[in-house]
Amino acid sequence: MKKTFKRKTAIAQRFRGFLPVVVDVECGGFDAKKDALLEISAVILDFNESGQLAPQESIEQHVLPFKHSNLDPEALKFIGIKDPFHPFRMAIEESEALKNIFSPIRKAISRSGCSRAILIGHNAWFDLSFLNAAVARTKVKSPFHSFSSFDTATLGGVFYGETVLAKMAKAAHVDWDQESAHSALYDAEQTAELFCKMVNDWSEFSGRF
Repeated sequence: MKKTFKRKTAIAQRFRGFLPVVVDVECGGFDAKKDALLEISAVILDFNESGQLAPQESIEQHVLPFKHSNLDPEALKFIGIKDPFHPFRMAIEESEALKNIFSPIRKAISRSGCSRAILIGHNAWFDLSFLNAAVARTKVKSPFHSFSSFDTATLGGVFYGETVLAKMAKAAHVDWDQESAHSALYDAEQTAELFCKMVNDWSEFSGRF
């Protein structure tokens, strides 16, 4: 029987078969196993018609705190959430939120011929640790590589001499609204813009890819 092979798209070739997806989470603290996951957003990246890496699709989910999770008042104040259970948040159970985030990512993986998604984040270890902890709690299968990631804080230090997201945006001439910061969707979309700019600039300056 004749074998069929997935077509290797430009994005699959560029990142060794991994689909780059920017993820940002907002949480009730810093402990991924104990503190509540409250928001999760993802931005799927791909090359556009001009051959530039660019955001393609954004997904946002507000999440109800899991049972017996910790909610640090200082963390809630920092991210601007007064009541995680308020009905106007339109928050849903953690398992449903993950399914809603993962579904379009899986479709994009299939379209691109990639094997898995790879998480891009600002201080990516934090977002990946909360994502992995939520996956472990809910048993929802993740499309992401479980430990590999791209960290824009590290890349920002190399490209711009800055590791703070707002300062990186200023150095890169990317718009930044401090009032909108610390929303998972806003931070994910701005991180996506910065990552794409760094990849595109590297390609132009180096003549590679």
